[in-house]
Amino acid sequence: MADTRADLTSTSPFAGARRSRAGLPWPVLGAVSAGGVVGALGRYALGQAYPHPAAGFPWATFGINVSGCLLIGVLMVLVADVWPTRRLLRPFLGTGVLGGYTTFSTYVVDVQHLAIAGAARTALVYLAATVLAALTATYAGVSATRLLTSRIRHRKETTG
Repeated sequence: MADTRADLTSTSPFAGARRSRAGLPWPVLGAVSAGGVVGALGRYALGQAYPHPAAGFPWATFGINVSGCLLIGVLMVLVADVWPTRRLLRPFLGTGVLGGYTTFSTYVVDVQHLAIAGAARTALVYLAATVLAALTATYAGVSATRLLTSRIRHRKETTG
């Protein structure tokens, strides 16, 4: 009698899932996970160090999101132009550390809490200021890093 295990495995509805799990990019997933731990711990520590009253402006979350966006702008230029061959740098720092550090979900919850606390004006200011500051910070990070890296490249070309 022939062995039917191979036939059963290949017709199993889970056979494709088993094959796809084997091909997962484990180094990338590990880099994202490790970076996420680092970023989330940093965010948590800053949130605990700088709490805000129920109707007060959430400066810690604001600062975290704006600084994270600035750093994302810097990082994206560096991984694209300076270190394009470093395969795990972007997943570790970008998706992991900065993804775990920035906290736009907390931003939305903060807006809700401010509105519930009767601080509608503060909620609206916070809502608009975060988006504007985050976009401006990202643009500033990209622009400043491009300028700096182009000057460094130009200096190396003229001296070297």
